[in-house]
Amino acid sequence: MSLDGYVADERGNFDWAAPDDEVHRFVNDLERPVGTYLLGRRMYDTLLYWENPPGLDAEPAVIKDFAAIWRGADKVVYSTTLEKAQSARTRIERHFDPEAVRRMKSAAAKDITVGGPHLAAEAIRAGLVDELHLIVVPVMVGGGNRALPDGVRVDLQLVDEGRFGGGAVHLHYLVR
Repeated sequence: MSLDGYVADERGNFDWAAPDDEVHRFVNDLERPVGTYLLGRRMYDTLLYWENPPGLDAEPAVIKDFAAIWRGADKVVYSTTLEKAQSARTRIERHFDPEAVRRMKSAAAKDITVGGPHLAAEAIRAGLVDELHLIVVPVMVGGGNRALPDGVRVDLQLVDEGRFGGGAVHLHYLVR
């Protein structure tokens, strides 16, 4: 997210947040224990690239690693308009059901993560989020798609932080 709290600017661009190799490796390590991604439609459309990236054989190891992590996880896409999944291990749900997610969490052998700020806001409001990992990029974009929801109070405990060579910062919080 940008320093001023956005995941995309007012035009929907997020190219300013493209990770360098150091950040990408770190994100890969965060994602490695994930067994299921809960995704909103727009985030799914963005991440769908990783199902079959063009020229993957010629890409650096960090890129190949993320593609393998993505393909190895289950995906639940929340969309009222998506007719058919375009990736393996994917199911479509028409509406976000907090109770169904609670059951999924209690039965999960691996981590579940929420992708997309709108879906994450619903999960935060429902009390389903146990921890937050924020990577703050050294840029202010002035507006756009907020990373965190308005109108929700959540007490957090900072358990780790890290600084990357390019100026990004990782903040890891547990929900109290």
